[in-house]
Amino acid sequence: MSWIITPGFSFDTDAAGYIAAVEAADGEALETGTRYAIDNFVIGCKQDGIWDAIKASCILAGARTLSGALVPLKGTAPTNFNFVAGDYNRKTGLVGNGSTKYLNSNQNNNADPQNNRHLAAYATTSQPSGTGFYIGGRTSAGSNIGASTLGSDSNQHFSRSSCATLSYVGPTSNGLLGTSRSSSNTYIARNGQANTAISQNSEVPANRLLTLFSLNQDTGVASGTYSNARIAFYSIGEALDLAKLDARVSSLITAIGAAIP
Repeated sequence: MSWIITPGFSFDTDAAGYIAAVEAADGEALETGTRYAIDNFVIGCKQDGIWDAIKASCILAGARTLSGALVPLKGTAPTNFNFVAGDYNRKTGLVGNGSTKYLNSNQNNNADPQNNRHLAAYATTSQPSGTGFYIGGRTSAGSNIGASTLGSDSNQHFSRSSCATLSYVGPTSNGLLGTSRSSSNTYIARNGQANTAISQNSEVPANRLLTLFSLNQDTGVASGTYSNARIAFYSIGEALDLAKLDARVSSLITAIGAAIP
């Protein structure tokens, strides 16, 4: 297994390590254009000063197989519950079924500081109707103390960032949905390529592993309120500039789509 390097060019070290791990999981090399898209993304995030804030992340697109897509860009690999190869599309990501399929990120909601955290999910197809969580964790069923969530309800995107109160941040749309908190009394929510300041005091983050395509509300990672959105990227970690992350992920997914026949 090897990749093509043009004279005078070499991949970023972190990008090269990720590409090698994906290709090992796939059992086949990626297209040169897909490699370049990943490399440009990593370099761009470093140039923007947001790379170090990303603590757990997967690019759920680009890889040739579902196994390759679940290789972590950063942090621990997610645990797959019930997704199969047919749920994965190399250009558009992984789709939930709204009932049984989810990923355990294996990243705890309390791993990052109370007032220094972000969540982000890039939906190529947003939740079409009803209520579904793209990513989240809360204290227990019926209790949202210290919760962190991203999701949709009645065609409106909503969020929480280490707080109990759910805030609606605009109509559902494809693209990056995210939160970033660097203050005790306000956090930034992103939806539809726009930021909104949400005035909500932070609480001690709930001790829950965050799950994708669902809401983790019990210690045994028994999830609920599943989503049937299609997600191509997620990120968990410290506070960052959501507009910069949005621009980088949007370019990444567009470049991957163009590179794959």
